[in-house]
Amino acid sequence: MSNLAKTILHIDASARKSGSVTRELTDALVSKLADKVAGSKVLKRDVSQGLPFLDEEWVGANFTDPEERSEPQKEKLALSDMLVRELKAADAIVIGTPIYNFSVPATLKAWIDLVARTRETFRYTEAGPVGLLEGKKAYVIVASGGTKVGSEIDYAANYLKHVLGFIGIKDVSIVAADQLMMDPSNREAALAQTLELAA
Repeated sequence: MSNLAKTILHIDASARKSGSVTRELTDALVSKLADKVAGSKVLKRDVSQGLPFLDEEWVGANFTDPEERSEPQKEKLALSDMLVRELKAADAIVIGTPIYNFSVPATLKAWIDLVARTRETFRYTEAGPVGLLEGKKAYVIVASGGTKVGSEIDYAANYLKHVLGFIGIKDVSIVAADQLMMDPSNREAALAQTLELAA
């Protein structure tokens, strides 16, 4: 397989539709990546409008052997199954997220909870958990008003890098459009970094 992305999963989490720095940067990055390979496919997933949170029925269905699941259990997992299929199909994943109160938006955490599934995206071994989605590239674009990305109070970028690695996606590039309320020029620097990564 070429190291160029044939299928790109584009995930946006910002509550803002207009004026969103992360949406601007993910659009630019996905466009550049798609231009590099003729016939590239982009799967767009906007999680900002919300995803269901895990509940007792979902957990019960998830931990039931797939061959023994009832029809209601299969229906309960249907959205999660679709999100996992999107993730498995992607060669590259582009995630754009703001930092809300030092962490990721609840909607993006809900997406993570729906795709981090044992037997699907990771498995347990005697040596500990092993990610099953190896060989993929992830780009995480993070914007903040005041939080410094990578700092001790950043529970967004560090968390996303960890959880992606947990499911096997270890090649993760972070683009920081941070502290924009203090230095708006960081937006232009982040755009330049985004385009450089795509190149």
